[in-house]
Amino acid sequence: MVPKKKSQQDRKPIPGEVERASGEQQQVAWNLRLYVAGQTPKSVAALANLKEICETHLKGKYRIEVIDLLLNPRLARGDQILAVPTLVRTLPTPLKKIIGDLSNKERVLVGLNVVPGE
Repeated sequence: MVPKKKSQQDRKPIPGEVERASGEQQQVAWNLRLYVAGQTPKSVAALANLKEICETHLKGKYRIEVIDLLLNPRLARGDQILAVPTLVRTLPTPLKKIIGDLSNKERVLVGLNVVPGE
């Protein structure tokens, strides 16, 4: 008996992959963590600015993880977070950090080493 081949819908994503709306899999090139402290205006602005930057310059090649330190303050220790909001780029290496609401898009692009149109 031949084993049944898994359809694309049955396939579980491999760690490190992001699923596009069309269902195809793609490797994550940029892994970003945004540390916030609740729903403050700066935290909300930082997330909105980050999403806009990623959609403009890293479309389909990024993953954002938002970590609320009010809910779990212990998580700040891992990336040595001293202020919020703080953005941490874990992939590609080396690790990079940017503190603030990410409103200065040029500074964020330089800080993350993002080449426009990459």
